Amino acid sequence: AYRQQLAEKLSRKELPLGARYHVFVDPPGPKIGNGGSTLHVLRCLEDLYGDKWTSFIMLLIHSGGYSRRLPNASALGKIFTALPFGDPIYQMLELKLAMYIDFPSHMKPGILITCSDDIELYSIGVEETITFDKPGFTALAHPSDLAVGTTHGVFVLDPSSFSGKGELEYTSCHHFLHKPDIETMRQCGAVCVRGNCSQLSSSGDHSDSEMDSECVYTDSIFYMDHSIAKQLLTFYKQMGTLCCEIDAYGDFLQALGPGATQDYTKNTSNVTKEESQLVEVRQKLYSLLKGTTLNVIVLNNSKFYHIGTMQEYLFHFTSDSKLKFELDLLSVAFSIFSDKAETLDQSASIIQSILEPGCFIGPGSVIEYSRIGPEVSVGKNSIISGSYINLKVDIPSNCFLSSLSIKINDQVKYVSMMFSVEDDLKKSVKLLSDIHSLQFFGVSLLVCLDLWGVKISDLLFSSENTGLGLWTARIFPVCSTLSESVRMSLKMLNSVQHMSTFKLNGFKLLSVEEMLTYKDVDDMLKFRKQIYDEICLQRQKEKSDL
Repeated sequence: AYRQQLAEKLSRKELPLGARYHVFVDPPGPKIGNGGSTLHVLRCLEDLYGDKWTSFIMLLIHSGGYSRRLPNASALGKIFTALPFGDPIYQMLELKLAMYIDFPSHMKPGILITCSDDIELYSIGVEETITFDKPGFTALAHPSDLAVGTTHGVFVLDPSSFSGKGELEYTSCHHFLHKPDIETMRQCGAVCVRGNCSQLSSSGDHSDSEMDSECVYTDSIFYMDHSIAKQLLTFYKQMGTLCCEIDAYGDFLQALGPGATQDYTKNTSNVTKEESQLVEVRQKLYSLLKGTTLNVIVLNNSKFYHIGTMQEYLFHFTSDSKLKFELDLLSVAFSIFSDKAETLDQSASIIQSILEPGCFIGPGSVIEYSRIGPEVSVGKNSIISGSYINLKVDIPSNCFLSSLSIKINDQVKYVSMMFSVEDDLKKSVKLLSDIHSLQFFGVSLLVCLDLWGVKISDLLFSSENTGLGLWTARIFPVCSTLSESVRMSLKMLNSVQHMSTFKLNGFKLLSVEEMLTYKDVDDMLKFRKQIYDEICLQRQKEKSDL
């Protein structure tokens, strides 16, 4: 999916053509986290380029993951999340490259590491530059409220080299805290007072109350030079096979700076699955990196945004968010939308879609890569992705609908997953007797299964390893057309909302996990391309009419 989308972008000249692009997949076996992935990438680069890789300037974007909290990115990748601006539309990849476009010319050979679902916006003086040229690690730091610090990395800055004045400041980090509580931030001296520096507040505007409020400096992207990268590669080769999840932020950065201690190596509170090897690997990494400098580039006039959940996605794309204002996000981006269509609330967001006259899209909803028929009404705060809806239907508020093409026995079929935007797709239970605690649209999954005539047995869930949850529940019917799969999922939801039976007997049912296993990338991209071509054609027609 990734290589194919990259190739298409390059053929359409939507990406810089002078760079080399690679897609590296984690080795088979246990999950190794983004830290393990970073090590694996170094190995792949050495295999490809020999010693030459140490002379490259590289951007490493961690873009994998199941994206359970934003499932419209699950099939084709978070880094290809569509954004509501550009003509044709930008995806997250183009935005990343645009944001970091000034970095390579002020960067020594090394690796800049980032994730695929965050956006960093900043302002610095005309004469100032962000430079990555120091040995060791160098990280960007952003002023944030203390509450934000509890879910991020926080820098304890060296007071002798940090004044908090100006928009850009180079300093060093005494030590790095990973998702600390507020008390720890205070004890370690990480808390600063905003009034000390001439900067924007975290919400992006000056306000007296916030100017004097407290802040911490949180992490986003970081750089490591090649001497560090080589050390890490040697470490990876010595380890042989990794059997635990390593965090590139928590496990690399916590070892750095003069104030680093080994305490964090035994703290597994932030770990999804604790493996026996984890503490040992952390201790070895600590020994390897201990004493290494963590340089920090403080961007006092900056903001870090995360678009990794359905709520964040809806908030930033549709409400009056700072991000919407700063990036000039559009209500209708690269779409066919006739004025004859019923009212389109200004807060809705339409991305590369075709809306037929007569349809209604409620406030705060996002429609992407979809075709919406004339008799469709979409409620508020809903997400519709990759769907074709051509029947008379009211889609309720707070609804998430995403359609996938799948291939089973060489035949292309379609499945549409549907949830509430409030449903927790990460939640799982261990026993069948506990599935009553799982919620689908606010209703116990047990009640829903009864309404749909789905039997409770060991076959109900596709995987025991990942737990029993909405992600692994085999509840979505396989259909022969895209529009039919949407119709079936809407009927399932209707039956739950009206407590009326709708039997799924006779259908092959898949879980979201299985839909991703069977996904047909070609067919999904073909559907997007058809919409793209139709929009281009309409644009040409409008031009010639003028």
